[in-house]
Amino acid sequence: MHRFLLLLTTLALLALPGCRLKQARIDTGLKKHFDAWKTDGCFTMLNNTTGEVTVYNMDMDTTRVLPASTFKIINSLIGLQTGRILNDTMVIKWDGVQRSVGAWNKDMGMKEAFKVSNVPYYQEVARRIGADTMKRWIDSIGYGNRDMGGPIDSFWLNNHLRISPDEQLGLLKKLYFDQLPFRKTVQASVREAMLQEDSANYKLSYKTGWGYDESKNAIGWLVGWIEENRHVYFFVTLLKSADPALDMVAARLAVTKNILREKGFMQGKK
Repeated sequence: MHRFLLLLTTLALLALPGCRLKQARIDTGLKKHFDAWKTDGCFTMLNNTTGEVTVYNMDMDTTRVLPASTFKIINSLIGLQTGRILNDTMVIKWDGVQRSVGAWNKDMGMKEAFKVSNVPYYQEVARRIGADTMKRWIDSIGYGNRDMGGPIDSFWLNNHLRISPDEQLGLLKKLYFDQLPFRKTVQASVREAMLQEDSANYKLSYKTGWGYDESKNAIGWLVGWIEENRHVYFFVTLLKSADPALDMVAARLAVTKNILREKGFMQGKK
């Protein structure tokens, strides 16, 4: 039974865009990290050196949900490629609307907007890109279900556009290795924006996302990679919770870092 499950897992994961896999395994032991926050979720990781993929919760890993602010990766790439974003310091003026996230209430450049996940900034970028151009690029990279239903400034938030964790993983690998159909300088700029922690032992790059599915469940993403000793590991964490009191900002980062620590990362020994 174990061998049969491993075979099914490997066959399913071979469909990952941009990933060549030698072996895959399901790690049920990671459940405790999600249980600690009383949330459902999944985690997937690709060791680029060996091709090994580790997955917790295959059902969620292969199910598409809204990308929420992880779509800022693509919005940035298209914006820079088309010149709608001139460079990562291009300022878009604050519209004067006071929003609950205080960090958004000011003029801001792209790199800062990416770091603080400024939704209004990227909504304006999407409007400047336009629906036709946006659709051509989403189709060209095969992003999720490619559905841009609804307004141009919210289709990644309204449950029309959907992507699965395993698809996110393939996209991350392509971005890291300049394998997406964008200029290398554009991909490098987005990778730089994704860098969150740069220490003597490791570099941690990621983008977060937070939204709600059609059943009003909170969806929390954290997608990226960790580099240690010139080795790169790509990972995707997805949380799903019906609890309106859940601190998704804290939960998605804590779950991810606790899993990474359990697997021996962030010590410079990988």
